[in-house]
Amino acid sequence: MSEETKKPTEAGDQQTLKPADPDRAARDAARAERLAARAAAKAAAGGAGGAAAGADGAGAAETPPKEPSPNQPKLDRLVAILKEQIGEDAVVEAWINEMDRHTPTVVADKNRWHDIALLLRDHPELKLHYLRNLSGVDYETHLEAVYHLVNLQETLTYCFKVRTDREQAEIPSVADVWSGANWNEREAYDLLGIRFTGHPNLVRIMLPDDWVGHPLRKDYVPVDPEV
Repeated sequence: MSEETKKPTEAGDQQTLKPADPDRAARDAARAERLAARAAAKAAAGGAGGAAAGADGAGAAETPPKEPSPNQPKLDRLVAILKEQIGEDAVVEAWINEMDRHTPTVVADKNRWHDIALLLRDHPELKLHYLRNLSGVDYETHLEAVYHLVNLQETLTYCFKVRTDREQAEIPSVADVWSGANWNEREAYDLLGIRFTGHPNLVRIMLPDDWVGHPLRKDYVPVDPEV
C-alpha cells in the first residue's frame, strides 16, 4: 500500500486521507489572526467614537483650532491704516486668500479708490510702488477690477478689488498713480466695458474702434456669429 491510508467511514466505505499540508495550515492560522486583529481594532474604534460622542454631544471628536495665516498681521495693519487715513467706509471686505499664497485681500470702496491708491503707494509702511497686474472680472451681478500690488522691499503681494455696477460700470482711473495701469485699464474697458474715469486716453486697445460690445462680458452676443 502507498503512503495513502484507508479509513473506514460510518457507512463502512473506505476513503483516502492525505497527509496534512503544514504550509496551508500556517496560512490559515495567519489569516485567522489577521481577521481577529481587524475585528478588535474596529471594536476599539467604535468604543472611542462613542466616548467622544458622549463627551461633546455632537458625535465628533474635537479638532484643534486653525492656525492663523502668517500674513494676518499684515492684513490687520493694512485695514487699520486705510480706516485711519481714509475712513471707516474705505474697506468693504478683507480676508486672507490662502489658496493664493496667503495673499492679503481687500475689497475697496469704489468712491474712495483713487485716494486709497495714493495712500498705498506713498505710505511709509505699505510702499506699494509696483502694480504687477490689473484685470477685470464679470460676476454677472457686478463687474470687478482686480489689482495686484507689490511691496518690493518685502516681496509681499497685496490684492485689491473694486466693484462696480454692470449697467453703469465706472471706476476711478489709477493710471496717474501707477503708470502700468494705463494699458491694463484700456484692456478692461475694451473687453469688459469698465470705464475708468480720469484716464488720459480711454480707447480700445485690442479691438477696432467700431466693434460692438465687450467680448468678455458673460451676456455678450456677437453681431456676426462667424467672427
